[in-house]
Amino acid sequence: MNDDDIQSFFEEMQDVKPLSTQEKAQLKPNSHETLAQRLKREALEKQIALDDNGLSVEYVKPVDPHDYIQYKQNGVQEGVYKNLRLGKYNIDSRLVLKHLSFEDARLTIFNDLSACHERGIRCVLIDHGIGLNSKPFPAFMKSYVNQWLREMDMVIAFHTALKQHGGLGAVYVLLKKHPNQKLINREQHQKRHA
Repeated sequence: MNDDDIQSFFEEMQDVKPLSTQEKAQLKPNSHETLAQRLKREALEKQIALDDNGLSVEYVKPVDPHDYIQYKQNGVQEGVYKNLRLGKYNIDSRLVLKHLSFEDARLTIFNDLSACHERGIRCVLIDHGIGLNSKPFPAFMKSYVNQWLREMDMVIAFHTALKQHGGLGAVYVLLKKHPNQKLINREQHQKRHA
């Protein structure tokens, strides 16, 4: 820009006044949202909810459809983990992820396990399917379930289920005790010994 251009700009702008901080632009809201606008808004809201739960959507290490998936946090007693592995805990809730889209499964696993934890439920069975013919690779959903469960603080252990509970297409999940449940258990224990 040369000096003449700058001078011309200032001459053109001399009668322009900045808005004061009290002045606000009045925007007329669109009261008639079209179907396309509503669907776009709902899809965006759903995507925001998915992004907020912290479960990864990036690369996952594929597991074989016939592999056992298992995990145990440090501090979980061997006897507790063995009972989980052998299906000895009451299954208090069951999640079925088969036939759900990737996004819906991700949202369901996070929301439902969070709700179970809040209600004091300790053992959940997740039916993810074996995924022999899943796309883009075999055991797609099983691979992500294996990863997502490891990413959730409330999950202290999980193990592939016994045949009668779904076998390689399902997993037992052990949730940590909710702080409220610990308080209830402590009060019951004190009453028994009082």
